[in-house]
Amino acid sequence: MNRRNFLTLAASAAVGLPSLRWQEGSTIPIIDTHIHLFDTARSQGVPWPTQKDGILYQPALPDRYRTIAVPLGIVGAIVVEASPWLEDNQWILDLAAKDKIIVGTVGNLEPGKPDFRQQLDRFQRNPLFRGIRYGNLWDRDLSRQLSNPKVIEDLRFLAQSGLVLDTANPNPVLLAAIVRVTDQVPELRVVIDHLPQMTIPVEAATRKLYEAHLHELGKRPQVYVKISEVLRRVDGKIPQALSFYRGRLDELFGIFGEDRLLYGSDWPNSDQWLPFSAGLSLVNEYFTAKGRTVAEKYFWKNSAAAYHWLKRDPSQPK
Repeated sequence: MNRRNFLTLAASAAVGLPSLRWQEGSTIPIIDTHIHLFDTARSQGVPWPTQKDGILYQPALPDRYRTIAVPLGIVGAIVVEASPWLEDNQWILDLAAKDKIIVGTVGNLEPGKPDFRQQLDRFQRNPLFRGIRYGNLWDRDLSRQLSNPKVIEDLRFLAQSGLVLDTANPNPVLLAAIVRVTDQVPELRVVIDHLPQMTIPVEAATRKLYEAHLHELGKRPQVYVKISEVLRRVDGKIPQALSFYRGRLDELFGIFGEDRLLYGSDWPNSDQWLPFSAGLSLVNEYFTAKGRTVAEKYFWKNSAAAYHWLKRDPSQPK
């Protein structure tokens, strides 16, 4: 990075807003690989968030996202499920059809269920449908399902369909399950969500096993990691200095490298920590310091390799 580029980025960080402008007329577009959409005003309501959530319980729809994201350089987003209701897969696809900022969706289906393939065939007819999320969510646990050969067969079918498995809410048990899944279905692309937020085990034996699984996944080129939910609350406060998070980011960068890390905001869930721009500023500072090539991979190129998302607008790269 030359001195002019560094000063531009430093100035933007100082005012709390990210800038991916490297030289006059040259910017890095951003694909946000993790947002949630829901409408709390629907007659049937929503399974998440609950009415008790004073921060999140309001409509989270594309127009609202646009007003926040577009001024920060985001040109496309992938919607990740926020509901176990089958027809909400279609509801999201219908929303996506009306707004070109959405370049893909990750739905909610249960591998191992008798109608899984029929449901998958139904939704994947829409090219915006890029995969499913399954993990520690909605009272489901991937690790407990791997002894069921039907689950493995369905995940193999998912891979053969060119679709992705996102995994929710990582912990050591889920990481071990991902190792087993990718042993049995090596052609399956897997995206691990929110790994920076995971609590690292304290007990020595558990930590050693966790580290072994993490490094094993780092050797598997079909496994991607979202650098999302980076911010943490510590003693009631949320540190904003990169120095607080650098060790964890360095660990994941060292294991997975520049080709398999993805940007995800986790909007609007991110509002529980700090405004959208704060999270983006943090990862912007970290990745742009590694140079333009690495920043481009993180902010959009790796997402294209992981999700094969659909370009819908001239502003979107690919």
